[in-house]
Amino acid sequence: MTDRLRVAMVGVGFMGAAHSQGWRVAPRFFDLPAFPEMTLLVGRRPEPTAAAAEKWGWLEHGTDWRAAIERDDIDIVDIVTPGDTHHEIAIAALEAGKHVLCEKPLANTVEQAQAMAEAAARAAERGVYAMVGFTYRRVPAATFARDLVAQGVLGEIRQVRAMYLQDWLVDPEAPLTWRMKKELAGSGALGDIGAHAIDLSQFITGQRLTAVSGMLETFVKERPLLAESSGLSGTASSERGEVTVDDLALFTGRFDGGAVGSFEATRFSTGRKNALRVEIAGVDGALSFDLEYMNELQYYDRTAPADRQGFRRILVTEPQHPYAGAWWPTGHMLGYEHGFSHQAKDFVEGVVAGTQPTPTFADGLQVQLVLDAVERSAGNGSAWTPTTR
Repeated sequence: MTDRLRVAMVGVGFMGAAHSQGWRVAPRFFDLPAFPEMTLLVGRRPEPTAAAAEKWGWLEHGTDWRAAIERDDIDIVDIVTPGDTHHEIAIAALEAGKHVLCEKPLANTVEQAQAMAEAAARAAERGVYAMVGFTYRRVPAATFARDLVAQGVLGEIRQVRAMYLQDWLVDPEAPLTWRMKKELAGSGALGDIGAHAIDLSQFITGQRLTAVSGMLETFVKERPLLAESSGLSGTASSERGEVTVDDLALFTGRFDGGAVGSFEATRFSTGRKNALRVEIAGVDGALSFDLEYMNELQYYDRTAPADRQGFRRILVTEPQHPYAGAWWPTGHMLGYEHGFSHQAKDFVEGVVAGTQPTPTFADGLQVQLVLDAVERSAGNGSAWTPTTR
């Protein structure tokens, strides 16, 4: 492998660590057509950025993303910043001729997402590609579920149940972070984790949501400020700030293929740590996926004899399963981090082949339209609201 794609990543938080692992590991387990070189890490503060670069394996570090996209030796810009900065960085990078990988949700508003999708479409005409990071598509069991539905194993799809349950905000004294500020995050549980439930249900079924009816709830209206946010020194602050996003989103939806769905996204589901669950019910069978059992897929075959029916567990670790053949022997489990290696693999392969990697910014815009429709529906007393504007 002699060709290289030099990556600059903007952002150093939780997703920065996950994406770094993906870039570092992917070329060492998959036969990629080019080597993604971890060239530059960009953060807001010099010292934490330098420490993260050394820990994660980036060659250089800096604090100016504009300078990064102006460099001739950068081919890919990976955006893992809070949502309010996605559109500015992504559009500038695409216009500078850089391929772009951007974390979900694509933006904080439909208008921003629309501008990003249009910029990506223009860039694609020049052979410059953009992809949004809905990483759970690349969990082998989720990809395999998509393949089975596409093969017609379930017959006509009638119902979808999707939920993403976490409990990290149950404590009312948990501090106020950027994820709880609408101007930075766009929305709360709805966009942060609900976007994954929306995308994964659409990915597996091959259908898109066309109308929704929903409600939003904020259980804890104020939280302690972080010391840094309050301007105080030390690790704690007695000041409190307003939570301006939702803690819980509940909605129903209609799909363009005739299916109906129910959705829940919450960071208040006590005892649930990272439970992304999608169940697809069709005329001939059903599939059930749970991220907390991410190497498994539950399959029900309604066409089997009555005395042999019941959900059965498929261990999705065979070499024939999506992505699994590059890793360990059968039955040796994969984890959360592997999806980011799969994401890097698919992105590099698409860029080098000159083919559009998915999900596209247009796909990200479509999810943004659903998020927006849920918010509008909640504001209108849960009225049915189309996912168009």
